Amino acid sequence: MNLRPRHREDPEINLISLIDVLLVLLIFFMVSTTFNQEGRVKVQLPQSSDSPIPRGAHEPLVITVTVEGNYRVNERTLINSSPDTLRAALLKEAGTDRGPITIRADARTTHQAVVTAMDVAGRLGFAQLNIATVHEDAAP
Repeated sequence: MNLRPRHREDPEINLISLIDVLLVLLIFFMVSTTFNQEGRVKVQLPQSSDSPIPRGAHEPLVITVTVEGNYRVNERTLINSSPDTLRAALLKEAGTDRGPITIRADARTTHQAVVTAMDVAGRLGFAQLNIATVHEDAAP
C-alpha cells in the first residue's frame, strides 16, 4: 500500500484561446460601430413662407444690380458703379430712416457687385437686408 501523498497539479485555464476570441470580437464591434461625427456643426436653417410679410408704412429701398454690375436705387440708374455713388444715392433715398433694403441682383452678375452693395448698406446702418429671388417654376 502506498501511503505517500500524491502530488497533484493545480488545474490551469488556457487563456490564449480566450484572448484570441476576445480580440476577434473587439475588432468586429469596432468595424460595425457607427461613430458620432462630433466635428460637424449642426445648423438649423431658417424657413420662409411663399407670401411676403407686410413691412408696415414704408416700403423697403430696392437696390438693383444689373448683369454689367451697375446699380439702380428704387429704379433710378446711378451715373457709375462706384461704392461712393451708391452710398450717396442710398443716403438721399433713405434720409434718416434705416428700414429694410431689398437687393435684386441678376443671376449672372458678379458676386463682388452684390457684396459691395451689401457692404455699403451695412456701413450706413441698414440692419435688415433682403435678397429677392424667384421660385424655379416662375423662372423664365
